[in-house]
Amino acid sequence: MSALLFPGQGSQIVGMGSEFYNNFDIVKKIFKDADEKLNYSISKLILNGPEDQLQLTQNTQPSILTVSFSIFKVLKEEFNFDFNTFNYFAGHSLGEYSALVCSESLKFEDALYLLYERGKAMQEAVPVGKGSMLAILGAKIKDISDLLNSLKEKGVCEIANDNADGQVIVSGDKDSVVSFQSLLKEKKIKSIPLKVSAPFHCSLMKSAADKMSDKIKNTNFRSPTHSILSNVTAKIEKNPENIKKLLIDQIFSTVKWRETIINISNEGVSNFVEIGPGKVLTGMVKRTVKNVNCFSINSIDDIKNLKNEFNK
Repeated sequence: MSALLFPGQGSQIVGMGSEFYNNFDIVKKIFKDADEKLNYSISKLILNGPEDQLQLTQNTQPSILTVSFSIFKVLKEEFNFDFNTFNYFAGHSLGEYSALVCSESLKFEDALYLLYERGKAMQEAVPVGKGSMLAILGAKIKDISDLLNSLKEKGVCEIANDNADGQVIVSGDKDSVVSFQSLLKEKKIKSIPLKVSAPFHCSLMKSAADKMSDKIKNTNFRSPTHSILSNVTAKIEKNPENIKKLLIDQIFSTVKWRETIINISNEGVSNFVEIGPGKVLTGMVKRTVKNVNCFSINSIDDIKNLKNEFNK
């Protein structure tokens, strides 16, 4: 059994997808459609930068979707890859939108619009410099939860991402996150501040969720062709109305990625294929479940190797 995974923010890099863009007309069309939908040349940003513009959340989110969807279409239409053999689609944060597009629940153009607006709303929810995020390495999520509960401050510091065994991200207002980092240091737990423009996936994002609520509710979603796993519940969701509600909640809720991977693995999935820029999710899978095959698709050679593996 197989699962298809789609990356989220942090995987972006100038030039991502350029090999596919240069070799396939179908990708040129997807990039052109993205430019037309957003009314600016996101394709130039993706292919040529500048990096500081690509890193802006409202640009990053539709950019990663565009590249992920392009690779999916190349696999499907140029290499005749059979995704009917895949049982589950899952995406990390904005990657959930890529999963919904590729499972025909959401139109690509609608997802582009929603992600652009989502990125803008998330950026505007907290003034620049007022929020912070921290990656915590080597500790179990229960230990992090217990430590967070012991904090005396009244500010916001919450678990944003349960990514993998030994990798948890917390998010909140800067003072609370700095205070929590000091506590981690006392406990000799390693942590690294993240270079992010806002504190994602915590209660400070509630205003962004409110802004996105009507936009998501008024967008047409269909039942997906594959089982989609929700970031919020780490469970399968196929009902379009439930998917909408969970996408709104996802903005300020913990991304339960570790649980998602464990749940898929427990269903008997042994092949995990990540499509989109980078190989972050592949690394998370390897840290979370053992004795599985992981593939990340970033080039034409990657696709050929994948086909060889699946044809064995």
